[in-house]
Amino acid sequence: MRNILVCVVSCLLFSCSNGEYNIKDYGAVGDGTTVNTKFIQAAIDDCSENGGGKVIVPEGIFCTGTILIKDGVNLHLADGAKLLGSDNPNDYINIDPFTDAVNQERGKCLVGIRKVSGVSITGSGSIDGSGKCFKNEYLKTVALKYGLDSKLGVYVSNRPFLVRLVDSKDIQISGVKMENAAAWSCHIFRCNNVSIDGISINSHVNKNADGIDIDSSSKVYISNCDIDTGDDAICLKTTAPEPCFDINVENCRLKTDWGAIKIGTESMGDVYNVNIKNCFLHNVRGGGIKILSADGANVHDINISDIEMDYVDMPIFIRLCKRLRSYRNVSEEDVGSIRDISISNVKATTRACNDSRVNPPSGILILGLEEKKIENISLNNIHITLPGGGLKEHTDISIPTDETRYPEFSFFGIMPAYGITARYVENLEQNNVDFRLTGSDERPETKFIEVN
Repeated sequence: MRNILVCVVSCLLFSCSNGEYNIKDYGAVGDGTTVNTKFIQAAIDDCSENGGGKVIVPEGIFCTGTILIKDGVNLHLADGAKLLGSDNPNDYINIDPFTDAVNQERGKCLVGIRKVSGVSITGSGSIDGSGKCFKNEYLKTVALKYGLDSKLGVYVSNRPFLVRLVDSKDIQISGVKMENAAAWSCHIFRCNNVSIDGISINSHVNKNADGIDIDSSSKVYISNCDIDTGDDAICLKTTAPEPCFDINVENCRLKTDWGAIKIGTESMGDVYNVNIKNCFLHNVRGGGIKILSADGANVHDINISDIEMDYVDMPIFIRLCKRLRSYRNVSEEDVGSIRDISISNVKATTRACNDSRVNPPSGILILGLEEKKIENISLNNIHITLPGGGLKEHTDISIPTDETRYPEFSFFGIMPAYGITARYVENLEQNNVDFRLTGSDERPETKFIEVN
């Protein structure tokens, strides 16, 4: 027994001396079943308390509940390492509760970063959320296994995010793989100076499977990422009155069953100074570029350029409405605005008619409000290829207002034009914007209603 204790102490002293803390030295077992939360957290705590350093997750599958990264810690996932989310919902904690746009309580996570600075997640290993375990059919078995409350809906609605950053600054995430999230893969809330580079995300095993959500945060840089999700791939939102600004996204590959590049829907605080460029969007079912203000946000100074889209539903959708939902017990905002939007150098091919959410599809939809128009939209060098399919009777379709509804392009149905349909827009500039049809379409190329 004495020799074992000496060995453990020696390992810990060695870890401290070179700034590296291997979770195995704290008792973690990479067998895929042992729940290692307390061992991993102990390594993180020691590392932070000793001035920071690297906490190493070595090769193996290390099952865990919520772990919290502390100041100065680099959580490093070695090649062949996997952090695997526990199937027990009670192994997760809520680091910042809130209710989302579909009235579900959120906030639990697998890896949490809250009120800290100077931390990072690096390496070539993976973080796997075991997301399928939080579906109804699996939770029934899990409930029996752990003696959980029979009201399983609470576990379904508050499924844990994979990685969550809250009220923190100077964060770096690079190289790692994020897989099988039970809800959003990466949520960045009220953070400053965050860099995410070269990560991959694959999330299709559960609902609300967003990739990266940037929420009321500033100075966020996303680059060289490969994201494949069941819900929005990269989404800027404001579930708090604080703005989202100085956001840069570049050189990313995005595939999704919903929106690829999205601003909104949750949009209380303003969104501005956003630059997105050099991205490839493919096999997108719910909108390529979506710019939305629904809950009072003033969305402005957005620059999107050099975007290629292949097999994408509704390449460009811009919508100002007045759903005016509030979050976090904050008072409801007034109607927001959308202005000063530049989209340039876009080449897109839409989905086929029989594989589109709206059949026949259209290229661009821009909708403001009668009492508050969208202002200063600049479209330059936009080239969109569509399958056609529009009939003569479609030209007489009246566009519904749907001012208080969730802003989704598919809710408006077939458009009266195959190219651009716009309503309530002040100063819409087009330079070298063209649409190519691969089949016949009896609708006009454009339909403008109260557009200057």
